[in-house]
Amino acid sequence: MSASESLGHEAEPRGTWDDVRELPPSAKLVAKVLEYNDTMTQQQIADETLLPSRTVRYALNRLDEENVIDSRFSFSDARKRLYSLDIQE
Repeated sequence: MSASESLGHEAEPRGTWDDVRELPPSAKLVAKVLEYNDTMTQQQIADETLLPSRTVRYALNRLDEENVIDSRFSFSDARKRLYSLDIQE
């Protein structure tokens, strides 16, 4: 793996709302919930949207593929990840 390949994921441009428009309804709902709430865990998203955890996980994966969310480990509980919307306006 070359240096450019290892940094390839970081160099990708952020997604836009046009990218979200083509996603399934569950991913659109998760994106909207993240738009109104700065940072949430997967469980918080599931509670807010009333979607099953598995559906939320699928939606987050789809949003991640489109580069419209940012995820990081929680400082208070390293087992959890925090998700926030990272969309180009």
